Amino acid sequence: MTTNTTPSRSILKRGALLAGAATLGIGLAAGLADGALKLDHPAFAQPIQLSGVQPQLPSFADMVEKVKPAVVSVRVKLKGDGESADDDQGSLDDLPPGLRRFFEQQQGPRAARPDRPKAQQAMAQGSGFFISQDGYVVTNNHVVEKASTVQLVTDDGKTLDAKVIGTDPRTDLALLKVKDGSNFPFVQLAPGKPRIGDWVLAVGNPFGLGGTVTAGIVSAQGRDIGSGPYDDFLQIDAAVNRGNSGGPTFNQKGEVVGVNTAIFSPSGGNVGIAFAVPASTVEQVVAALKKDGKVSRGFIGVQIQPVTGEIATAVGLKEEHGALVAAAEKDGPAAKAGIRRGDTILAVDGESVKDAKDLSRKIAKYAPGSKAKITVWRDGKQRDITFEVGKQPSA
Repeated sequence: MTTNTTPSRSILKRGALLAGAATLGIGLAAGLADGALKLDHPAFAQPIQLSGVQPQLPSFADMVEKVKPAVVSVRVKLKGDGESADDDQGSLDDLPPGLRRFFEQQQGPRAARPDRPKAQQAMAQGSGFFISQDGYVVTNNHVVEKASTVQLVTDDGKTLDAKVIGTDPRTDLALLKVKDGSNFPFVQLAPGKPRIGDWVLAVGNPFGLGGTVTAGIVSAQGRDIGSGPYDDFLQIDAAVNRGNSGGPTFNQKGEVVGVNTAIFSPSGGNVGIAFAVPASTVEQVVAALKKDGKVSRGFIGVQIQPVTGEIATAVGLKEEHGALVAAAEKDGPAAKAGIRRGDTILAVDGESVKDAKDLSRKIAKYAPGSKAKITVWRDGKQRDITFEVGKQPSA
């Protein structure tokens, strides 16, 4: 048997640290022996300057006072009998397919409870906010999807009857309208995107407690949680819990930057990861719901896949971007225009296509029947193809 006499790396490091400490101790002792330690060295004499950093966090009180009256609690009686529900605490079947999968992955499918007595009529709760003086309210589709009646409870405790104007399961948004009354306090949608790191406030009705305000920052943009082809969520770390669904997220100007829709939570409670539909999407969807009660989206009729580095090299592209056409639907808009399998779609009306989902979002913004110019890469060359936008099939 042999014995290894080589010191371990951890022991060597520890010895070096101890030696350094001993040397420092000797130096300090010598300095003190010569007299008081001098503090006129630049490292001691000059304080660190943090240019542009505010030493004190801002107060949100004034802004909250202005916007909170526009936020409401949404109370819903659901069609048919069932268990009482508090927003996300209800049946996962009430959620859009993509969001249902997301919640099942985080929380697991809910087990049946045959021993639990059913309520006379199932209830659901969520949040919403006024976007106009005449009583239009934005909330989540999954809050009101199966509603037989809808009531809104204002910040000052008034109860208002409302009706569902329209819903959009693909973005999980819904538009309500108060049946009677006017001159309601309302808030506006932000005209631009927030920056990562910007302060935000989430206001809503968690667990049915009533108006509650939490603060945080924008953690990320463009999050895809697998709920559908139009995923483009803001990620925020303000506390968002069950019952906050449909409530607004504000910037420091009091503008709505997003509508709270989902949380990432292995435990079922807030862990600082929440997702909000961005204001730009809300604006488009609300306009369509107000006009037609539904959203009609553009459709190109192709099966697409990402452009990987290997694919880009194979077709002669310098960068990994665009969407590769795996198949063109027979008699679909793309096939009729001459777009075919193997084409790489690079742009729509001059706007660069980042990836497959970006193409879906861009085409969806076009009205069915309108014209759009597609730039494709084929046989080592770019070419433009104009096609008539089709109508997206119902969800």
